[in-house]
Amino acid sequence: MELTKYTHATVVLEQDGVTLVIDPGTFTPEAADLARTAAAVLITHEHFDHFDVEAVRAGLAANDALVVRGPEAIVEQLGAHDGRVAAVRAGDAFEVGPFSVQVFGEEHAVIHRDVPTIANVGYLVNGTVFHPGDAYLQPGVPVGTLLLPTSGPWTSTAEAVDYVRAVAPERAVQIHEAMLSELGQQSTARFLGSDGLGPVPVLILPVGETTTV
Repeated sequence: MELTKYTHATVVLEQDGVTLVIDPGTFTPEAADLARTAAAVLITHEHFDHFDVEAVRAGLAANDALVVRGPEAIVEQLGAHDGRVAAVRAGDAFEVGPFSVQVFGEEHAVIHRDVPTIANVGYLVNGTVFHPGDAYLQPGVPVGTLLLPTSGPWTSTAEAVDYVRAVAPERAVQIHEAMLSELGQQSTARFLGSDGLGPVPVLILPVGETTTV
């Protein structure tokens, strides 16, 4: 598969000319175009930086074959579209084109005790790429490429180190970086990577660039 990094939490996976989009949020200017040309859009949770409602709605209108999966709140906001939009939860598994997807997790990481916790799921695609959304989800199965959140009001350096150690991926790719400067990204990648306390290097993939996974 080819993995292309877009702004913040958005990634696109491509195999055999088919694309799957994960978390096209409002920070991603290309969100509507990505959704319109995809076989599937996967949403980890309803926060705006992961779910651009209007962009996904436009994709559904433009592409009759597009399917969308996410927590129940996603269906509530988009509507079912004759079953093309459906809720998923931990333990679910499904296939879209050349992609097989397993679903893990239940809740968003705690931001603060005064902020209500919402549903959040993670996706393991083709048994190798894992996107945890906004949580340090441990799937409990081997992970080839971990998409590692590095910034946000819920993140913790200590927890992130322990998380990468626990998942023990073959490699990690930074996501969820919008709140970090370039210097902050480099510093965090070193700290969480094999030059610091983590078990593997953390790849900083610039927006729009692609790597094979």
